[in-house]
Amino acid sequence: MSRFSQVAIVGGTHGNEFSGIYALKQWQTNTSVTTRDSFSTEHVFANPSAYHANKRYLDCDLNRQFDPQGLADLTLTNYEQSRAKVLNQQLGPKGDPRVDFIIDLHNTTSNMGPTLILLALDTFNKQLAAYISERMPDAIILVEDHLEPLQHAFLCSVAKQGVIVEVGPQPQSVLRHDVMESMQEMTTHILDFVHLFNIDKVPELPAQVTAYRYKETLHLPQNAQGERIGMVHQNVQDKDFEPIVPGDPLFMCFDGREVAWEGKYTAYPHFINEAAYYDNNIAMSMAEMFSLTV
Repeated sequence: MSRFSQVAIVGGTHGNEFSGIYALKQWQTNTSVTTRDSFSTEHVFANPSAYHANKRYLDCDLNRQFDPQGLADLTLTNYEQSRAKVLNQQLGPKGDPRVDFIIDLHNTTSNMGPTLILLALDTFNKQLAAYISERMPDAIILVEDHLEPLQHAFLCSVAKQGVIVEVGPQPQSVLRHDVMESMQEMTTHILDFVHLFNIDKVPELPAQVTAYRYKETLHLPQNAQGERIGMVHQNVQDKDFEPIVPGDPLFMCFDGREVAWEGKYTAYPHFINEAAYYDNNIAMSMAEMFSLTV
């Protein structure tokens, strides 16, 4: 398997997710923390204009602008669409990138703890998942392989390999000491693993790891006019990655009616009541638990 010679750590893809931004500031001051002998590391501030405006984005979500069609469409010229094309040239281009591996740092308002999001389950990603799980027992491994990596619109999909470090709960435009430390710890472990992988010294790892695979996205209850008529049920709030079985209450409508989970599987909700998703009336994502064989 190919080795990694160029790694990019990206922060501030969303301008009001502060942990990644301030971690970058620290690492730029003390580059030894992210330096490893077997690869070069660069630090990329993805959306500085949104940060200075204290907003998630100015025109549209930057982390949804890296699909091949959008990158190739020169008529898409708002700020984030243009910024995506600049970053694609800086780190990519997608499909034949300069950068081998991207770690994209994010915060969520949801109670997800330290979560590592993988876009694929090849040998490298499976071993990375096991390595992180062993060193951070509270870490969640979330797999979003419902699309091929090249078809994802996430910034980290520009590189040959990419992961998202998602840590919460943290309010928008706020820093939390515990969340910041979890993000820095996970990032450090990822960098350590990439180095060990490069030099063929990956240690013995667990044979299996508990992981979660994204299944679907649920929206808040709405009426025929598209107006919100309910909210996330209190039994679900703050219980990311705890099981929901068919029939369990999921939403509470303003008229007092409960809406139950009608899926045909035991679901593990995450990104529960994420503040940034309210513009699309998204309530949460659903995943299934599985045993990842390393």
